[in-house]
Amino acid sequence: MKNLLDMTGKIVLITGGSRGLGRAMALGFAEQGADVAIASRKIESCEKVAKEVEALGRKAFAYACHVGFWDRLQGLVDAVYGHFGRVDVLINNAGMSPIAPSLLETSEDLFDKVVSINFKAPFRLSALVGSRMEAGTGGSIINISSIASIRPTAQTAPYAGAKAGLNAITRAFAHEYGPKVRVNCIMCGPFHTDASRAWSRSEEFTARARAEYALQRAGEPEEVVSTALYLASDATSFTTGAIIRVDGGTP
Repeated sequence: MKNLLDMTGKIVLITGGSRGLGRAMALGFAEQGADVAIASRKIESCEKVAKEVEALGRKAFAYACHVGFWDRLQGLVDAVYGHFGRVDVLINNAGMSPIAPSLLETSEDLFDKVVSINFKAPFRLSALVGSRMEAGTGGSIINISSIASIRPTAQTAPYAGAKAGLNAITRAFAHEYGPKVRVNCIMCGPFHTDASRAWSRSEEFTARARAEYALQRAGEPEEVVSTALYLASDATSFTTGAIIRVDGGTP
């Protein structure tokens, strides 16, 4: 039977690819035959994951880039295209979700950082890469959103707003670059990652998950991989502008 999730020969660019969900997807795509470009702020972290990808028999490219800065994104795209020649799959995964003391005490600096990483960066990267995909052989763009985008709290308002914006532009980019480029979104619930370790295994969260979530737990990073592979593959050739929840049955 044909492996519908086979990524052999594909070039995948993942932002925030050095840890958490990004690292899991980098390794998951490599296991399915893809070559992977890993971008994050620290080159050492990118190179570490690149070595893991290469250990799986695939090619890797590590590039340090703070994606929150608009003028640095062209350099990232040019470097990946210069190394691999093209990008078949872009995964906008980089994100940050600091908590402010209150809405009134949310600083402009915190607000700008959250919006730049979670919304501005995927907007610009999708334009830079999506336009090249459209001019070439096509491709797939996957945005990593959050259940916070439809379940906002006062503590996470800037993050929730930025992710809601990401949901919105998913459909906009699908129309802009279709039919050659498909653009979809994964709306993630709570996952056990480096960024969430302060709360995702706490007694308070565990008790709430057992009471309110259908699967009664947070996810492991590897549990997002199959959905990303599905959206990147020909198995979803008629799927674009979609938002798929991977949240363990979050209420």
